[in-house]
Amino acid sequence: MKNSTKHTIINSISELHRLVGLPKPLHPLVSLINMDAVPKSNHTEPVQFVLNFYGISLKKNLNGKLKYGQHYYDFNEGVLAMTSPKQVLSVSSAENYKVSGWWLVFHADFILNYTLGKKIKEYGFFSYAVNEALHLSDREEQMLEGIFKNIEQEYQTSIDQFSQDVMIAHLELLLNYCNRFYNRQFLTRKMASNDLLTKLDNILTDYFNNELVQKFGLPSVQYISEQLGVSANYLSDMLRTITGQNTQQHIHNKLIEKAKETLTTTNLSVSEIAYQLGFEHPQSFNKLFKSKTNQTPTEFRTSFN
Repeated sequence: MKNSTKHTIINSISELHRLVGLPKPLHPLVSLINMDAVPKSNHTEPVQFVLNFYGISLKKNLNGKLKYGQHYYDFNEGVLAMTSPKQVLSVSSAENYKVSGWWLVFHADFILNYTLGKKIKEYGFFSYAVNEALHLSDREEQMLEGIFKNIEQEYQTSIDQFSQDVMIAHLELLLNYCNRFYNRQFLTRKMASNDLLTKLDNILTDYFNNELVQKFGLPSVQYISEQLGVSANYLSDMLRTITGQNTQQHIHNKLIEKAKETLTTTNLSVSEIAYQLGFEHPQSFNKLFKSKTNQTPTEFRTSFN
């Protein structure tokens, strides 16, 4: 029987400071924590917690291993991880665990009346799994650390009417660099990305060949990402960078590939093929097929006769 681990829910930044042994934050909605100032944790068993605010952490000079969920990850270079509110995190540290770096945490209310408050949902990496963190080169790490230090300088300065504007401007710059560096990571780690792409193709092939589509309908993006062991946002962003198409488009491509095969090798009617491929209404199948091939299923079949 598995041990159940209780989640610690942390609703405020003041509560976070108290739990990690730091003085009260200088601002109730934002804090920049220097990891060197955080007392060493004695926890070796996984600790699960939920932060009801955003977090961006830059880990560096890591000595030891960090465990997320059931997996250990060795970080030999700067690693940036982003989390959004209500995500469940599970962290445990090995003996002699040491880490330095920065941890920027901010409540959604801090950016509420700014453009970033609406735009932040567009940054998909806030929904990546923690093990899908951004690995930084030395140069990239220095660039981001410079932004963290600028935010720290503003945070430590007496708060005035411009403080929030300046910190949010630095935060937006930080997020835009993250977008650029993630795009680079998908490309430079192409072997791992291509391996994921091959596994994706195999999963879709098995799904259609084993007639699961007739039982359960088209596979969802969430289903595919779970089969691959990655988050849905990470998978779609990786595929879009490598192939120019997201996960949903790859699912549709495999569907059209299967439809073409069935149209040219069987005498099933278009309606029968539509039902076989998980469509309740043949019109929906016809519309998707034509959008992908510029032909109706009937026109495609006729072109092979």
